[in-house]
Amino acid sequence: MVLSITPLNAVLGAEISGIDIGDLSDADFAAIEAAFEERSVLVIRGQAEIDDAKQAAFSRRFGDLETTISANPGGEGTHIAIFSNLDADGALIPPKDKRMIFNSGNQMWHTDSSYKPVPAKASMLSGRVVPPEGGETEFASGRAAWNALSPAERAEYEPLVAVHDFLYSRGLIDKTLLTEKDRKELPAVRQKLVRVNPVTGARAIYAGAHASHIEGWPVEEGRALLRRLTDLVTRPEHCYTHKWEAGDLVMWDNRAVLHRGRPWDESRYPRVMHRTTVAGTGPSVEDGKPLAA
Repeated sequence: MVLSITPLNAVLGAEISGIDIGDLSDADFAAIEAAFEERSVLVIRGQAEIDDAKQAAFSRRFGDLETTISANPGGEGTHIAIFSNLDADGALIPPKDKRMIFNSGNQMWHTDSSYKPVPAKASMLSGRVVPPEGGETEFASGRAAWNALSPAERAEYEPLVAVHDFLYSRGLIDKTLLTEKDRKELPAVRQKLVRVNPVTGARAIYAGAHASHIEGWPVEEGRALLRRLTDLVTRPEHCYTHKWEAGDLVMWDNRAVLHRGRPWDESRYPRVMHRTTVAGTGPSVEDGKPLAA
């Protein structure tokens, strides 16, 4: 097999073909890693033989794996999150089941683990069972949004810090989804509004559903800015929509893109996706100050 890397559109994404992720030379891996840093979203086709161990091993080549916060933690300890509408017996879970309501939060524009003190570097999602229609995953470029800002906007936004809070984002769906124990275990954290890629130096707007407000700003004023920036990131010309085929593995740079799942007919079609998440290497806010109580 011969590695091929083809851009998906003008602003983000590349399709990778001609590889088996379980049998990569160092040279091929280096080319894939460089494409990830430059293109933010990689679509790796033809991985029909993938399983949790193989996905986790490939993911670890990019860094340590996070433990998961999911309604359906799966194999490889807690390193695999399973997003599925099938129960343990293989029957469709009713759409109003609490597990499905919890996972519906993934249909909001977000970046994985921005609510953790050390936000995620990358995520990888494999399509194990895909519906014949619907259930796409959309990606939006925070880099393209940064490039669309005026010099004055860049100067204003780059120093800002946003407060990210998992309870805030899930509360937008249903305030009863998480408990007081969850609140204690998942306190809000500070993240830079503008992230810089350590390899390329490219800047990206870092916002999405977990971003609650701007530190030091009136809450509603900060939320209005975050909504405007998320709208800018997710303009159609900044996006790529992935239509899943069985055997696809898609990875993305959580530092540079927002993503969201799209709905499908959950009452008719199963959809089973397995995700690994590569941990970041440090906090995004260099001063290391904790969030004020």
